[in-house]
Amino acid sequence: MDITPLNKWIPNLKKPLVIAGPCSAETREQCLSIAKEIVKNEDVRIFRAGIWKPRTRPGSFEGVGEEGLSWLDDVKKETGLLTSCEVATAKHAELALKSGIDILWIGARTSANPFAVQEIADFLKGTKVPVLIKNPINADLALWIGAIERIASAGITKLGAIHRGFSTHETTMYRNRPLWRIPIELKSRLPGLPVICDPSHIAGKRDLIQKVSQKAMDVDFDGLMIETHCNPDEAWSDAKQQVTPESLKEILGSISVRTEYSHDRNFGQELDDLRDKIDRIDNDLLESLQERMKIVDSIGKAKIKSNITALQIHRMDELMNKRMQIAEALGLNPQYIKEIYDVIHDHSVKKQTEMMNETKTNKED
Repeated sequence: MDITPLNKWIPNLKKPLVIAGPCSAETREQCLSIAKEIVKNEDVRIFRAGIWKPRTRPGSFEGVGEEGLSWLDDVKKETGLLTSCEVATAKHAELALKSGIDILWIGARTSANPFAVQEIADFLKGTKVPVLIKNPINADLALWIGAIERIASAGITKLGAIHRGFSTHETTMYRNRPLWRIPIELKSRLPGLPVICDPSHIAGKRDLIQKVSQKAMDVDFDGLMIETHCNPDEAWSDAKQQVTPESLKEILGSISVRTEYSHDRNFGQELDDLRDKIDRIDNDLLESLQERMKIVDSIGKAKIKSNITALQIHRMDELMNKRMQIAEALGLNPQYIKEIYDVIHDHSVKKQTEMMNETKTNKED
């Protein structure tokens, strides 16, 4: 995949790239007042505002529509900031480009729809507009990569991804769970792809935005998209997750930006030694998992012999509770351990189910 480095399409870029502005464009005056405040912060390079807002229920505020595009043009003329907005259809993309929008992004609901992404990609063929693709609502890395590949296949090389968290049935402190392993895996599979974090949508409330932003820098993300409003409590959409320009400045000033490499030879040796220890522990873990799966196989055979189901909910709940208690006693995050054992249990049940289906097929034959 041909990807243009971020510093080639954002001149004089300093890390992190900061995109800021309101969740929704409400009025021309609102857009200009916010832009004039955030441009005072030299870290902010791009002004964002929602023009079309995808909403599930009819009657909800769905954005001001095409009229708002001229307001973003006024922002660019009066502040020099680049402008960006979300597009959900090829028509949106056409209107945005005609109005001089500098950067488009594809939202979480749209990136989950291959037909919609392909229509946008088909329209964008022959253009050089930068496009950012948000992760789908569900935790599906393949779907996210697919959306990126569709836009890339249109000849767009100024590409980036936006991590905005994932919707789950679990109640957590976040609006959308970060599930950091997924964007990290994306970076691994698509080296060179800029990844920007949207802490506003992950957090869902403004007091968590700094924490999420710092985490994004700790895992070497390239930028941040932070929803900013001069009067957040009166915002027409997502009021709780927007910050004031003053708060934005404080958040950005508090973030420590990490580097991937160090020129300190002593540090390099120390890191290599620690990584060797991790490698040895990982080898032990893999051997233990291999032994565990052998036992799972034996349990499966015993269940088949006694005509017992592969999935035993009470046993699984009991085991999980015990593991969580042990984790807490050891000072480990119980949620971290739960996620690990959820995967282990899923594969164990899958293995035993396959054994049972194979036995049934052999009997029928």
